[in-house]
Amino acid sequence: MSMMKEFKTFAMRGNVIDMAVGIVIGGAFGKIVSSFVADVIMPPIGLLMGRVNFSDLAITIQKANGEVAAVTLNYGKFIQTLVDFIIVAFAIFLVVKGMNSLKKKEAAAPVPPSAPSKEAVLLTEIRDILKQK
Repeated sequence: MSMMKEFKTFAMRGNVIDMAVGIVIGGAFGKIVSSFVADVIMPPIGLLMGRVNFSDLAITIQKANGEVAAVTLNYGKFIQTLVDFIIVAFAIFLVVKGMNSLKKKEAAAPVPPSAPSKEAVLLTEIRDILKQK
């Protein structure tokens, strides 16, 4: 099988296309959450904490020297990224929880009992006859 045919077979499977769509939507969702955290959530929190801009919070390890840039630990950006992660993780948790509840509803659908086998019917009849005697 040629490389192109093999790739076409791989790419045309339904789960690969679903995964690709999920990755694109997930990337867009990540951007939305990042903007939401940076532009909506963190400014009020910074205001409550004394007009702090979290993206500017950093510890300088080594000051700038000539053309060499300063070495800093940007813990404010890390806090924003951590809040991003928590929101995305919670959203994914809700989606998975919803899907699991739908699967449980499908699995919980009652299965009609099957008719007893011929052997079971005969044994039941024999038992009933012996009880009568």
